[in-house]
Formats: sequence, structure tokens, C-alpha cells
Amino acid sequence: MALADHVQGWAPEPVEETERIGAWPAQSFADVLDQPAPVDGDGSALPPLWHRFHFLERAAQRELGEDGHVRESHFLPPIPDRRRMFAGGRVRWHAPIRVGDEIVRRTEVASVTPKSGRSGEMVFVTLRQEFRRGGELLVAEEEDLVYRQQKPGEGRAAPSAAEPAVPQGPWRAELAPDEVLLFRFSALTYNAHRIHHDHPYVTQVEGFPGLVVHGPLLALLLLELPRRHAPDREVAAFSYRLRSPAFAGTPILAWGGPDGDLTAAATGAPASITATCEWR
Repeated sequence: MALADHVQGWAPEPVEETERIGAWPAQSFADVLDQPAPVDGDGSALPPLWHRFHFLERAAQRELGEDGHVRESHFLPPIPDRRRMFAGGRVRWHAPIRVGDEIVRRTEVASVTPKSGRSGEMVFVTLRQEFRRGGELLVAEEEDLVYRQQKPGEGRAAPSAAEPAVPQGPWRAELAPDEVLLFRFSALTYNAHRIHHDHPYVTQVEGFPGLVVHGPLLALLLLELPRRHAPDREVAAFSYRLRSPAFAGTPILAWGGPDGDLTAAATGAPASITATCEWR
């Protein structure tokens, strides 16, 4: 059966959830980055994209699949031998989310698009989320996820050859992703996906050469550039695309400048992620 047939007619209903924003997740992620905590109590604004440490998907242990993800979930497409990749997204901030806010998040499927490429059949799913406080829209976000079929132990298609990325612009931020850092980020995001913490699994089952750095962590690293180098600039919108995996054990450098073009890459490797920022 073609991958497109599995998602024919799949159209889950939107879901709304409510959460009060606490300070602990932001303070803890600042510890992971070895940075001062950006929030200290009610009323403190979350830095851009740090809302990702909230509205986490919880699941009982018995509900997890062999890859560490939940086997079934409202927004997971019904694809057998499913493998998920985070591909990118777009975020627009209308006002900051603050510690102490009671936020309502509405999530819906924006699009489901089957495609075929060099690595075979894939399904692209875009989720749209809106974060509101008392009815006021604060953040609108879309995230792109790619699903494909891969039986355990099957090899992955070799990546296309690409030249190493060349740093440009005056801003720099570095990340040294080792096993401990990836574990801490997985814990903060309640993400049990074994590609981030189980070396035998990621190499022998999913076919990667090492533990994979989380896509959202790379996006957050890019947003450290304006946060550290231009704290007076307010990010209004952020659009990013994951281009190639980064792996534990290889330092990652992020760079960019006031023009809003941002990139991160592992040492001697092509770009892992590229993005553009708009300023308010």
C-alpha cells in the first residue's frame, strides 16, 4: 500500500489545552546553555521559542513504541513502521508569553502532503498552533514534520554531497552537544525518542552514525544569536528549516547578524539549519 493511502481521509479534529506558565522550565534550559536565567518570577517574558518547554505530551510507559515515541496519538498519522523527522517551522509573536500566564493552546492539522523523493515515499504534515491569553493571540506557530516508513535495521539513503558551511556575519554562539546535554534536553521536553540517547538503537536500527541533536534545540540555538548579541531587538517572526542532521560529539557553531539571516552547522559540515528573523 502506498504511503498516501494510509493517510487518505485522515483529518484529526483540533485540540485545545490550557497550562499555567511556570518559571522552572526556562530556568532549567538556561542551565543547559550555561547562561543566566532569563526569567525570575511572574511577569517575566519567555525568550522567543522557549514556550516549547510547555504543553508537553505525556504518555504512560506502556503507550511507547520501540523507538521511544508514543505508538498512537491524536496528531500522529496512521503509518506502519513510522519514522518521524522534524523539518522546520514558522513562528510569529504578537506579544510575549509571560511566567504566570494561563495560556490556551489550540492545535490543528494545517496540511497533509504525500511526496516521493530520492529516499522514497514521505508524508509532510504541518501542524498549526495558536497560543492565547484571555482570548488575545500571543503566538502563532506552524511546525513541519516528515514521516516515512523504515523497518528496523534498514539503511538510510546516503546524504547528498554538500560543501561545508562558511560562517558569515558578526554574531556567534557555540554548542557542544554531548550525550549528557542531549539527555537533559530530552528530559526538559519529555522526549523519549531513542535517536537522542540510545547509541546502539540509533546506529543499528535507524541507521544514523551517532546520537542525533534535536531539531528544536538547533532552532533555539539560532535564536540565542539575537538574544545574546542584540537584546534590544525584538523578534517578530522566525522561519527555519532543518537541512541535515547534527550529531553528538561534534561542536556546533551558529552565526548571523542584524540582517536576520541565521545558520548553524557542525564543524566541517554543511548547514544543519538555516533561518530568517524579522524584527519588530
